[in-house]
Amino acid sequence: MSNSTAYIGKQTNRVEGRAKVTGAAKYAAEFNAEGLAYGFVISSAVTKGKIVQINAEAALSVEGVLQVFTHENRPNLAWFDFKYKDQIAPPGSPFRPLYNNEIKYNGQPIALVVAETFELARYAATLVHVIYEIEPHETNLKEKQEEARGPKAGFLNLLKPLPPKPRGAAGKAFDNAPVRVLTEHVHGVEHHNPLELFATTVMRDIDGKLTIYDKTQGVPNSQLYVTQVFGLSNDDVRVLSPFVGGGFGSGLRPQYQLFMAVMAAIELKRSVRVSLTRQQMFTFGHRPTTLQWVALGASEEGKLEAVLHEAVSETSHFEDYTETIVNWSGSAYRCDNVKLDYKLVPLDMYTPMDMRAPGAATGVPALESAMDELAYKLGMDPVHLRLKNYAEYDQNTNKPFSSKELRECYRQGAERFGWANRNPVPGSMKDGRWLVGWGMAAGVWDAQQMPARAEAVLSIDGKLTVSSATADIGTGTYTIMTQIAAETFGLPLEDVTFKLGDSALPLAPVQGGSYTAASVGSAVKSTCEKLAKKLFSLAQKPKNSFFASVKWEEVELVDGHIQLRNDTSQKISFIEILRQGKKNGLQHKSTTMPNLLKQRKYTRHTHSAIFVEVKVDPDFGTVVVSRVVSAIAGGRILNPKTARSQILGGVVWGISKALEEESVVDHRFGRIVNHNLGEYHVPVNADIYDIDVIFVDEHDEIINPLGVKGLGEIGIVGVPAAIANAIFHATGKRIHELPITLDKVMSAMEGVTADEITV
Repeated sequence: MSNSTAYIGKQTNRVEGRAKVTGAAKYAAEFNAEGLAYGFVISSAVTKGKIVQINAEAALSVEGVLQVFTHENRPNLAWFDFKYKDQIAPPGSPFRPLYNNEIKYNGQPIALVVAETFELARYAATLVHVIYEIEPHETNLKEKQEEARGPKAGFLNLLKPLPPKPRGAAGKAFDNAPVRVLTEHVHGVEHHNPLELFATTVMRDIDGKLTIYDKTQGVPNSQLYVTQVFGLSNDDVRVLSPFVGGGFGSGLRPQYQLFMAVMAAIELKRSVRVSLTRQQMFTFGHRPTTLQWVALGASEEGKLEAVLHEAVSETSHFEDYTETIVNWSGSAYRCDNVKLDYKLVPLDMYTPMDMRAPGAATGVPALESAMDELAYKLGMDPVHLRLKNYAEYDQNTNKPFSSKELRECYRQGAERFGWANRNPVPGSMKDGRWLVGWGMAAGVWDAQQMPARAEAVLSIDGKLTVSSATADIGTGTYTIMTQIAAETFGLPLEDVTFKLGDSALPLAPVQGGSYTAASVGSAVKSTCEKLAKKLFSLAQKPKNSFFASVKWEEVELVDGHIQLRNDTSQKISFIEILRQGKKNGLQHKSTTMPNLLKQRKYTRHTHSAIFVEVKVDPDFGTVVVSRVVSAIAGGRILNPKTARSQILGGVVWGISKALEEESVVDHRFGRIVNHNLGEYHVPVNADIYDIDVIFVDEHDEIINPLGVKGLGEIGIVGVPAAIANAIFHATGKRIHELPITLDKVMSAMEGVTADEITV
């Protein structure tokens, strides 16, 4: 069977685009029900200690206030560890809102005020009086780094493997290397800050069944959480999330507003909505503070002889959150002597959480900055150094790559950027009074496939509906799944509908890790292929059918018809096949699993090469990223338009990570002080200039049936290093603490004029 209706690989507008720009798309806090009540969360004002007294009498006396839930009156629930888990819970004991009077971190939810209106609930929350017994807290990683320990074992650590064992004699090789670089890197807390605030609307029917609209990156995960905690069956709980206003990892785990809303709905026997404020968006998972040390030793010809990479990161006292920060340094370049180490320090903060390219966005920039420094010590072009140490296979695992077109990324990216025109001397390139710097870096991220299910239904009118309980957090999932289904089944795009974000649909993994296109896409393709075979079998059944003696390989599905490949005049419409077979429709549901026997023999990665131009004001230290070229080797590109948007978003966030984003913790109080979008800086239009995206052709038959690799995270990975390297080229000064704010640039350049910059 073949199909000449080609949609995969074509630029296609978002199928949900009109709904989003017209306001027809509804988000978790926009679904209404008769008699809906509103909850407002009260957050802890201290970082560690106990609640001695919580007095809600004044709040309860306000007309319209329905209840104030605290640890003293919350229902008795299934709080045991073995029941209270979600799909990506790290080792440890998950946080339980309102569990007892203990305060584990600043901003912890300690009460929920429920009232007839949101404004009333928020006002009543100010009337709740809380007395604390305060205990000393620890939130400063630098002060506690000597107490670092290895991560605890757990299922999540199997998905995020700990550093591989050392190979060779890295320490000795480094000591004996003629050219050496030793760098220290500091990375502070960052918060996800999607545009849509976290909210949950719980609609309770007269039978006690719950329909829940939740901001989440995986409705099955939220359903699993609710059924476990509240002892309900799947039939009693349906979770929907048709549209998500950004997530970036913050919606991978259920957040506490889900618990609060469900608890209140059950106890009050009515529908309830709980929405968090922007300030409260800073009271759960974040990218963790991390300290890193990278040591590189090389021969005078530039061959790497030693790689050492150590990281110390924060976690909470109740869970061990891990990231693959250092692992990339063992496989990114060819080197026989490698030692990688990763440790954790428990602090009095909430458990960190996956944030776009977790681990890689922290560890790879440190490695790539060190590689740039090594290139300067060697007097070698940074691209040439990387090519000289190009890894043809993964030395961490001794496995080949399923595909790797990074060489071509270097070539095409450098050519598009004009890298050959670079003057390598720092401070030598200027634009008027601005110092101009050119920098580059490589990027790498996992390319994985997870089990996923999908269902396809062909109706009597010839329309196809395909569904899976996946999510679309803005990545274009609605569109690419529609493209896959339309091409596979031979229908126009307008005759195909893809449904997602509903726990009643076939099971799918959470949308994260850049594996949705590969996982759910493969399930959609497989399900549509099997439904097409069912339809063909139905077409063969009539005694007078022309297709009775025709083989499946001899037909194709085109424009709602099955037809002979070699004689397109011999065809029959899908509608006619259903009528002849006396069917009102046809459906198929199937599960797609990764081909582990095939895939486990290879390392599966997405790669990138990023080239950046910055302009630095020598007097004020301001940095402008004036030009970026990002070359991506991401397998088969399903939709160049949405794919480009993913890389653009990643580059913008890389700029933000390098120059702006920082959650500032006042360690005296253990509190994040810039918990708003006025002081937590993210890029605006004026910060972003030219971004050029190149998709390098890459064919991969190992990765999955579609040959696709995820693009959501690779876009950010190497960008901070490329910017830091460009700043060095402009100023001659290395800054290894992110974000590189103007005060750090000015401090580094103190007493140096633009004419005095030298290496």
